[in-house]
Amino acid sequence: MQDKKTQVKQMFDAIAYRYDFLNHFLSAGVDVYWRKKALSLTKLNKDAVLLDVACGTGDFAIEAKKNGVQKIFGADFSYNMLQLFNKKSDWIVGRNLQMEAEKLPLKPATVTNITVAFGVRNFYNIPESFASFYSALKENGKVTILEFMMPTNPLIKILYRLYFKFILPVIGRLVSKDKKAYTYLPDSVEEFDKSIDLVKLFSGAGFKKVERYDLTFGLVQVVIAEK
Repeated sequence: MQDKKTQVKQMFDAIAYRYDFLNHFLSAGVDVYWRKKALSLTKLNKDAVLLDVACGTGDFAIEAKKNGVQKIFGADFSYNMLQLFNKKSDWIVGRNLQMEAEKLPLKPATVTNITVAFGVRNFYNIPESFASFYSALKENGKVTILEFMMPTNPLIKILYRLYFKFILPVIGRLVSKDKKAYTYLPDSVEEFDKSIDLVKLFSGAGFKKVERYDLTFGLVQVVIAEK
């Protein structure tokens, strides 16, 4: 467990300065649509109190602000990611905090919404994280997860694997100068898809309603769990 925590933190600290560019470039800008769609599905409104976990440089939180949300906090394990988010978010309520998803230092029933974009794969204990989320949420609060998945269409799956295994790692290494990060990404997606069922885990954590949506030929999933 500790090895994964250390690996993930060091990796994201190392690639933080090129993270935004690579996200947009490697997804051909579709990641912007995915965030907008996820927030639309969860029906965020201006009265929400949002905690964006694994916030990275803040793109999900910034998109939520465009939707009218005023009370937003960012949380991430990577200090370098948070530093970049802080530079983009002088409007943030309080400050963005370095913390683990498994141990949110929040009083029970503090926030109405929690979002995680492409970060659940990096949690070292997903059930513990979801239990922490459940505690932090107010009644009827929602968790919205945006995450990669393996497409079920055979042709799309082949193309997806080719891109993830051969093209993405090369471009990622050239731009970020990190040899491991963009090899870790495809490996972690496939392993996650084989072993993790987010709907079952949310139900096991006590959430009363869980919905899942597939986007862009099944390349990503949005899972929304309501307390």
